Amino acid sequence: MLKKSFYILSYSIVLAFFAGQFPASAQERIVDRVVAVVGNNIVLQSEIEQELLQMQAQGYVPSDNSRCNLLDNQIAQRLLLNQAIIDSIEVSDGEVEMELNRRLQFFIQQIGSEQKLEDYYSKSILEIKEDFREIVRDQLITGYMQDNIIGTVRVTPSEVRRFFNNIPEDDLPMIPSKVELRRITIYPKHSEAEIFQVRQRLNEIRQRIIEGESFRTMAVLYSDDPGSARRGGELGYMSRSDLVPEFANVAFALKEDRVSPVFETEFGFHIAQLIDRRGEQVNVRHILMRPSATDQAKLDARNFLDSLAVRIRTDTLNFSRAAMIYTEDKDTRLSGGLVINPATGGSRFELDQLNPVQYDAVRDMKVGEIRGPLESRDNRGKTFYKLLYLNSQTSPHKANLKDDYSEIREMALNNKRQKILEEWIEDKRKRTYIRIDQAYKNCDVSLGVTGQR
Repeated sequence: MLKKSFYILSYSIVLAFFAGQFPASAQERIVDRVVAVVGNNIVLQSEIEQELLQMQAQGYVPSDNSRCNLLDNQIAQRLLLNQAIIDSIEVSDGEVEMELNRRLQFFIQQIGSEQKLEDYYSKSILEIKEDFREIVRDQLITGYMQDNIIGTVRVTPSEVRRFFNNIPEDDLPMIPSKVELRRITIYPKHSEAEIFQVRQRLNEIRQRIIEGESFRTMAVLYSDDPGSARRGGELGYMSRSDLVPEFANVAFALKEDRVSPVFETEFGFHIAQLIDRRGEQVNVRHILMRPSATDQAKLDARNFLDSLAVRIRTDTLNFSRAAMIYTEDKDTRLSGGLVINPATGGSRFELDQLNPVQYDAVRDMKVGEIRGPLESRDNRGKTFYKLLYLNSQTSPHKANLKDDYSEIREMALNNKRQKILEEWIEDKRKRTYIRIDQAYKNCDVSLGVTGQR
């Protein structure tokens, strides 16, 4: 639901979110101090060191210039943040909360479970989120500022060809193997009896709250939304656009401390309580409950997909047509089940961009092969089953305009945006107070007005 931002300075911006992930002993060795002042903002030594540690953890071998380069990136970010403040660019608490949840869900998937993530940090999920809340807020603001500068930049086909032709033959990038996938998604069906039980349970909890029991306690005990349950169901300040319509309609109609009747959204069934309203934003608590699919419902979904796969394999129905008829994924139905890569907006994935379930299924598949049914969870936490179809696969090769135009176009666009952003940053450096600590006096870092080393 958030506006997509193009992060030219993506390395530093992304790494900043990881800054606290190292063991305490590693962080305790970092003696913190201010190493740069940029307008009204500062850069800390710990920020440089933590980014460097993260890069090393990912296999990067630092050079003599690594800290200088990281400082240069941090200064560029502060220049963007300074201008964003001048331009009154703000983000809502709801946007920050959603971005925190999105990143945490990604890391939970990578590490295996929420408990493993908490063990890794030696902190609760709530404490992790609080540590990163202001970092993420600044990153979102900085991203929006970049959008204002380069978001409308485009490249023409002639610019793409010129960019490609200017790349020396020996420097042409290798394009890794990429796959194109289609899928058919089926959710286990819930019976009317299961839905009735969930509604009845929520009504019982609602009545207990009305009679004096704590909504916060009930949320911790019973909500199926793990992100908010730990905070007593609290979502934080959100605008209408941050919420799905059904939830927004209820939240903005509530009076303070009143508990809503049971209502349904795409996430399940809820009750909600207004904590506070601030202009066009509300802060509410909610309790989410979902009907549990029975073992029989799960078996029925798997059996349906098994039968469908047989029909496709025997050529009585092709996969694309079957997806248009049967898939319950509205995002892929019209494209015949074609899966879109959220990182690029295209339909091709590098293997390491696939989630673990897809990677395990696809890595030894042949083009035209079907795999599944496979069990997965969507971004709402609902269990579903899917068939995967390997639509195409490319071999690793040197980039060429015929086969890799979209990738080269993206490279040319990034290059153009990078140049425009660098020109903007250089102009701001000349007109902004920047002071660099003596420890970085040998770095080739441009200074602003009245700047000093």
